Amino acid sequence: MKVEAVLRVRELKPVREAKVTQALLTCAYEKLSKASETDVIVVGAGPSGLTAARYTAKAGLRTVVLERNLSFGGGIGGGGMNMPCIVVEQPAEEILKEVGCSMREVEDGVFTVDPAEAIAKLASSAIDAGAQILLGITVEDVVIRMEPRPVVRGVVAQWTSVSEARMHVDPLAFESRAVVDCTGHDARVIAIVCEKVPELGLSVKGTGPMDVERGEKAVVEYTGKVCEGLYAAGMAVSELVGLPRMGPIFGGMLLSGRKVAEAVIEDLIGNI
Repeated sequence: MKVEAVLRVRELKPVREAKVTQALLTCAYEKLSKASETDVIVVGAGPSGLTAARYTAKAGLRTVVLERNLSFGGGIGGGGMNMPCIVVEQPAEEILKEVGCSMREVEDGVFTVDPAEAIAKLASSAIDAGAQILLGITVEDVVIRMEPRPVVRGVVAQWTSVSEARMHVDPLAFESRAVVDCTGHDARVIAIVCEKVPELGLSVKGTGPMDVERGEKAVVEYTGKVCEGLYAAGMAVSELVGLPRMGPIFGGMLLSGRKVAEAVIEDLIGNI
């Protein structure tokens, strides 16, 4: 006897177009309004940015991540020449273990990690810690206060789609007590400060040729405060200081993200 399975599917709730629009606008307004005044703005959702955001959020600091693309991960996704693998060395693998990443030890203290898993779990852990990630937003200026010296107190942002279309649309400002530049090779926030606030005497030197060991160590060493209110992590540090590039090894990026978070936490938690 042939038995036919009958799949019973509940009908979808009818929703009018206007209700969809209203729901989106209400949600978006709440998110953007909340993000407009916060403790920490992390610019860039790559490995250092997501790591920094996770730690600052876990410490109780209101943290917003602004990412110009419609996805996160930065350079992780491309691996090395688009290979489905990245390399992490001790002790940075501890950070990935904290967020639940599996990894393979290929030699003593050197691990390979799936880039998709690393991206997903770093982002998910940052969100779970309380960080808010806003995608498709480009930083095009900074908010500066004279207190009495120049202090970075936020960023000026625009939708990436508007920026790339070169449309004349006024941006919005997001105030914060700390801004962390995790924009990678662009060092975008630092470059803006260099241009707009010359009295600080900052300049972006650009990365040097590859030297993995020296570059990995130095990027962590030089991570931290750039000027009052502005911090740097990851490849933005390499660009600022002129450090060697490292390629598809991400231990320095992760440790840099953790170190910059520790610097922000020490500065802000002690001054609430």
